[in-house]
Amino acid sequence: MARLTVRRSKTMGALAVIAAGGLLLAGCSAGGGTTTSTAAPAGVSDEAAAVPEPTRPAAPEGELPAELQSELQSTLESTMAEYSVPGAAVGVWIPGVGSWTTASGLADIAGNVPVTTEMSWPLRSVTKSYTVTLILQLVDEGKLSLDDTIDQYVEGVTDGDRITIRQLADMSSGNADYTNDAFLADFSQDTTKIYTIDELNGFMLGLPAQFEPGTAKVYTNANTNLLGAVIEKVTGADYDQVLQERILDPLGQTGTHYIVDVADWTGPHPTGYQPGATGPEAQDQNPSILGAAGAMFSTLDDSRVWADTLGDGTLLTPETQAERQEGAPLDAGPPYDRYALGMGETAGWWGHNGEGVGFTAAVFHQSESGASIVVFMNESDVDDAHPADQTFRRLAEVLTAQGVL
Repeated sequence: MARLTVRRSKTMGALAVIAAGGLLLAGCSAGGGTTTSTAAPAGVSDEAAAVPEPTRPAAPEGELPAELQSELQSTLESTMAEYSVPGAAVGVWIPGVGSWTTASGLADIAGNVPVTTEMSWPLRSVTKSYTVTLILQLVDEGKLSLDDTIDQYVEGVTDGDRITIRQLADMSSGNADYTNDAFLADFSQDTTKIYTIDELNGFMLGLPAQFEPGTAKVYTNANTNLLGAVIEKVTGADYDQVLQERILDPLGQTGTHYIVDVADWTGPHPTGYQPGATGPEAQDQNPSILGAAGAMFSTLDDSRVWADTLGDGTLLTPETQAERQEGAPLDAGPPYDRYALGMGETAGWWGHNGEGVGFTAAVFHQSESGASIVVFMNESDVDDAHPADQTFRRLAEVLTAQGVL
């Protein structure tokens, strides 16, 4: 799944960077908040701005039945053992049935630090679902169109006069990715360098296209980072400011942040691991190399809120949410049944997953039941498997088998 893998032994002095098809990092919910229409922004008609005003959805009351909790826990632990995952934080929320959250294993092996349900985790590519939501909000406000071409906002993209915002959002643009030899050489010279979105995009400008726009669906981080640049161009503000004002503050996501300097990842959090010759190897972190495609961090409960919001389309008009969910299978990329506009569908669950540099995540919502599942794990690049996605799928199967959905 389009990822950047950064392996190290004990220090980044032994850095070997492997680019595999790009970079990483590789869910209407009964649990959603109430909505009202907002006033139109200046210069935008009331009709164009008929977007919902969100409130933070509350977790379902009560706990899931004890027998169900036991089966979910067993499923989690067996999956962790199968993929040698050191630690995990997981939540399952079902309106009218109850909630279950758990922390298993170690956040830090060397320090013997257990995972807790309050820790902050990298979202990796779940970030893409936030970025595309911002784009779709601007569409609802009439500030851009999904049929606009990227050359209207970013100069120098090959085929930029034919690649649309829609194609960037659904991974059918065909543009080159930025995780190429030039980027890897630059990054290896200083693995602590903090990159801007524009700098990341600069590594793919002018490069040959992978395919004709709209003729295939290949997942890359460059698609989403170009959308990050579009957001900044249209709003006249930095990506993190737009994200804070339009999504994080309205949803009360105080534990969710866009972080480019790892020194700002404060408070309790896990260490990320990748398989090594003698066991899991800890990975250094530089989230700036992911930009608007993967540099967000969040907590278990904030990600519950995002699963509900993303799945029920609270931040968008119903028409835009319906259009957002029009998709098709990826030709190359993460394990979804189909990928649409910044979100994917797996067996009727809508959401996003993420992977890379020691972490995997899965954040999904089922609209029919209002259920949400969030899985965070601190190991990535496990024999072409995605441990968090596998766990999500298996937990969903348990819920279906037990008849609670």
